[in-house]
Amino acid sequence: MSEPVQYERVGAAAVVTIDRPERRNAVDGPTAEALLAALERFEADDDARVMVLTGAGGIAFCAGADLKAIDTYAGRLDDPSGPMGFTRRTPAKPAIAAIDGFALAGGLELALWCDLRIATEQSKLGYPERRWGVPLIDGGTQRLPRIVGLGRALDLILSGRIVEAPEALAMGLLTEVVPDGEALTRALAWAEALAAFPQATMLADRRAAIEGFGLPLADGLALEAQAGPAVFADAQAGAARFAGGAGRGGAGAGIG
Repeated sequence: MSEPVQYERVGAAAVVTIDRPERRNAVDGPTAEALLAALERFEADDDARVMVLTGAGGIAFCAGADLKAIDTYAGRLDDPSGPMGFTRRTPAKPAIAAIDGFALAGGLELALWCDLRIATEQSKLGYPERRWGVPLIDGGTQRLPRIVGLGRALDLILSGRIVEAPEALAMGLLTEVVPDGEALTRALAWAEALAAFPQATMLADRRAAIEGFGLPLADGLALEAQAGPAVFADAQAGAARFAGGAGRGGAGAGIG
């Protein structure tokens, strides 16, 4: 039997693949443990600058918790890292979800854990567990409102309806929609573009945005200001490159 989670370095990215296509990549207890191990491996690897999370088989990113193996979740509900592996942790470096197919229930929660979400045209996303009385306990009630706003989040949280990729893109749930079969390729292109930026300042800005969300403005500005002295040398070097003509007229990551 193959491992339920595959870990592969591709350029600057660590590709983490949930490999249970026969279960639509649903996560059982051992898979959750393997996901956590993959995150820790990624964070310990300084050369892996972006994590790309995806699912095997081209049918589903992840169909959520494996309800047919719910007994394997014994002891995981109060796990500080989260029932589905790492959903109560914030990664130290960017993560991108490459979604090709269904991202449902806990699978959508895993996608929301990522900074960016690239999905194919065939992809469908939602919280169908509403129909069975299964609660959202892997960040779904907290991350979705932060991404799409409270009104749109409550639409999905309360109704349990499943949205297709174009609607998910329009509501801000997805970063980009690509042709079927191309989500991983596009996510890897994003990863290389992010990895090419000066890392200290990008990570400082990312951390300020994540940790400052929801704070009073003055507190958020104070948090943002803390990064200034730490990355000032990088800023000086970048300003010198700009003054020398580097980077002018270029596009940001993911453009083109």
